[in-house]
Amino acid sequence: MTYSFGSVFDTARYRVIYVGCLYLLIVKKKSIFKKEITIKNKKATFNYELLQKFIAGIVLQGTEVKSIRMGRVSLVDSYCYLQEGELWTKNIHIAPYKFGNIYNHEENRPRKLLLKKVEINKLAKTKEKGMTIIPTKLFINSKGFAKLEIALAKGKKLYDKRQSLIQKDMARQVDRVMVDIKRNTN
Repeated sequence: MTYSFGSVFDTARYRVIYVGCLYLLIVKKKSIFKKEITIKNKKATFNYELLQKFIAGIVLQGTEVKSIRMGRVSLVDSYCYLQEGELWTKNIHIAPYKFGNIYNHEENRPRKLLLKKVEINKLAKTKEKGMTIIPTKLFINSKGFAKLEIALAKGKKLYDKRQSLIQKDMARQVDRVMVDIKRNTN
């Protein structure tokens, strides 16, 4: 098989360009997946007072993992519940994988969380009136597994939410003043 100068061949991960009789230039293709995956539930810290945090594994299907790696996840309005000694999560929206076929996953299906029995028992004992278990962060760990950070939380009252907004606003103002001071001294 003969190749002309500048012939291009695509493989799964590399693009091979023939540039001479002995030389092949291999260029790595860009990945459609993000390198750092961290999806946060921003409303959780505003609506709830987080008391205790746990990190749980999550049972996923193949296309769900690919969608998470693309960053197409929403944790808003999601919650966890105990059922027959197991912890489940509901309303985590994982968008369908756009390259998936007929075996693509459901978007809002209930997903099982993987925790040790001791941790599940702690969550079951502390489940009181006004307490809930909410997902706060979804991330991919160093081994490549999807993990969900969950928190035992207590709902904030309206005046607590106002107080949080006032504190955030004051912190922003202090940051602005510090930046202005640094600019003026240089």
